[in-house]
Amino acid sequence: MGLLEGKNALVFGLANERSIAWGITQAFHREGANIGISYAGEALERRVKPLAEKVGCTWVEQCDVTSDEQIAAVAKKAAEHFGKIDILVHSIAYAGREELSRPYYQTSREGFKNAMDISVYSLVALTNAFLPILNPGASIMCLTYGSGASKVAPHYNVMGVAKAALESSTRYLAYDLGPRKIRVNAISAGPIRTLAAAGVGGFRDMYKHFADMSPLRENVTIEDVGNLAVFLGSDLSARITGEVIYVDSGFNIMGVQISGKEEEGGVSEQ
Repeated sequence: MGLLEGKNALVFGLANERSIAWGITQAFHREGANIGISYAGEALERRVKPLAEKVGCTWVEQCDVTSDEQIAAVAKKAAEHFGKIDILVHSIAYAGREELSRPYYQTSREGFKNAMDISVYSLVALTNAFLPILNPGASIMCLTYGSGASKVAPHYNVMGVAKAALESSTRYLAYDLGPRKIRVNAISAGPIRTLAAAGVGGFRDMYKHFADMSPLRENVTIEDVGNLAVFLGSDLSARITGEVIYVDSGFNIMGVQISGKEEEGGVSEQ
């Protein structure tokens, strides 16, 4: 019997088979969850529908999270199809390519507003819309990048500022929803080659650097993130809320970074 047997899980933000959301969806399916999938726009439909079929998902809905009307409509459809929801996954982020390719101080007002609206406020809006149909013990989770939220990740710019706001929102939502026994957590994954990552300048160099410098000396996968999401969606994490949990081969613990290659094998004998 799977860890999520009988639980209804909605995943927002699936784009393609390289999405972190797809790693989460596959892991949820493996553990027995009933899955619903939402995607951003018509252009993604042809990619998302075949993926939904692979996991036996029949509830696939488009939702523009900048529209309160569309969010309300999707929540209504979910209530009609599932009744109650146990897991809500927010895997949504956006910043204009130009905002990630020039210095942060040149961020446009419109670009800043868009990043905050789509990447941060959407979590608040979805939580508010779905709250009436969330079961006690439900789990809400979002995807962040803690190293870019709490420190500087070159070229991450307004996305890093948005992730800081997302992590803060996670804590405030956890406080608000705690009395209802609903948990809210953020997953901070190491760099993964996704559609979103392609827009970040210097990502290739960052990806290689990560594997060289992290304690485990390896990159993470969407499957790794999926396994953590299963834990957060299951009753095993019943007393964990308001946290940013890292799945990044330990990279976030590093202060001074030196190449790990010459360090392999531990302390040498004198």
